[in-house]
Amino acid sequence: MAIWRRTSDTGFTLVEVLVALAIISFALLAALRAASQGTTSAGELRSRLLARWVAEDVLALRRARGDWMPLGIHRGAGRQGGVEFVWREDVTPTANPAFRRVDILVFAEPGETRPLARLTGFLVLPPGTGR
Repeated sequence: MAIWRRTSDTGFTLVEVLVALAIISFALLAALRAASQGTTSAGELRSRLLARWVAEDVLALRRARGDWMPLGIHRGAGRQGGVEFVWREDVTPTANPAFRRVDILVFAEPGETRPLARLTGFLVLPPGTGR
């Protein structure tokens, strides 16, 4: 018959507890960092989505009115989701004189160089105008 005897006291040493706390704190810091990056990414995605809608609105308005935009750069502002954006559209000719290419860039603030949204579309010369 075997007799089981413990040779040491039960429980954890102070060093073991401190090591466990250090491991838990590193894991919690990593989780906190991941959560904060997710929040930042969500804000950036929202801004890009709203900027894309501004660009689509500008192009849809041009098409709905039947605008035949003069060549060059045109600027304006638009509001979407309670946020103010500025846009720039570059109107360039195409090989077919009845079409014009429109590149719309949307920025968060005037003077920015990095667009939040970029959209390319085409305008068609309205029939019977002969411009």
